[in-house]
Amino acid sequence: MEHRGAIDKEAGDRLDWVDVARGIGILAVVIGHVWTRGPVRDALYSFHMPLFFILSGMLSRPQPVVRFTLRQLASQMRPYAIFLTLLIVADQMIEPMKGGRPIFHQWPGDLLPILLGGFWLRGPYTIFWFVPCLMVARILFNIALCRWPDPFDRGWVLLLVPVTGAAYALGWMTQASPLGLLAVPMAFVLLWTGAAWARVGWRNAMFGLLALLSLAGLAGWFPTLNMKVADYGWPFLSIGSAIATSLLIVAIARRIAPYAAPLASLGRASLVIMYLHVAFIHYLSPYMGKTWLLAIALIVPYLLWRLIGACPPAKRILL
Repeated sequence: MEHRGAIDKEAGDRLDWVDVARGIGILAVVIGHVWTRGPVRDALYSFHMPLFFILSGMLSRPQPVVRFTLRQLASQMRPYAIFLTLLIVADQMIEPMKGGRPIFHQWPGDLLPILLGGFWLRGPYTIFWFVPCLMVARILFNIALCRWPDPFDRGWVLLLVPVTGAAYALGWMTQASPLGLLAVPMAFVLLWTGAAWARVGWRNAMFGLLALLSLAGLAGWFPTLNMKVADYGWPFLSIGSAIATSLLIVAIARRIAPYAAPLASLGRASLVIMYLHVAFIHYLSPYMGKTWLLAIALIVPYLLWRLIGACPPAKRILL
């Protein structure tokens, strides 16, 4: 009962530390897409996407399977389809104005890669693998969580071993990933990591090992991650570093939450920023320096999030 109380407490104050951690995560994502080479990019790619999966796992609770699945499909795929459609329409107008041709210009043949998504979405759409991957991983994780509500139940061991093996095996076999589903096995493992950590909580004795693992990834001692194509670097070490950095960020977020309102606000806008920031970088990079790109890729989607939130019909559909 003590563990359950601790979990419920963590869920209750999620508007503080969870949003701050998401704010740190989305800032890392945008910076990593602006500075696409060098040590800064490598450091951010060592953890930035696993952080979101781990945070989602920390907030996971067993829920009725059918209701949860239908709610996920409606609430996640509707904004996915709308934002993707809007960006495709925008590309049809912007590229001819620049003297180029749209990314998708062979109709109706291009409908297939659009529907496949994931690996087939490049340029301004490159981040669209993430939401379907998270959604499917959460649906599958909820099914398992209903079977074994305690993340330390021995049933999880029997499940996680083959799932982890499948994550690495699929990444070595192919990069083709419809709707980002190639990364679902590793996303599942990260969701469990978050759920398990919510049960354990922070222990000061863990700091040394977590800091060492985190440093190895941030410093580029381990190969970085690219979850979109199921590239997890060195087996266990690279993903272990990502987990360590994510858990340290959670610890930091808890401490700074009362003083980090801007980061928390970014965290609440993270989904809209996730969908739109790459488009601004993609279209404006020939004309602007990287600092300006970073500012626009964060601020404009953030303002659009505020605008959507101020309009109840748009909020229901897009958020």
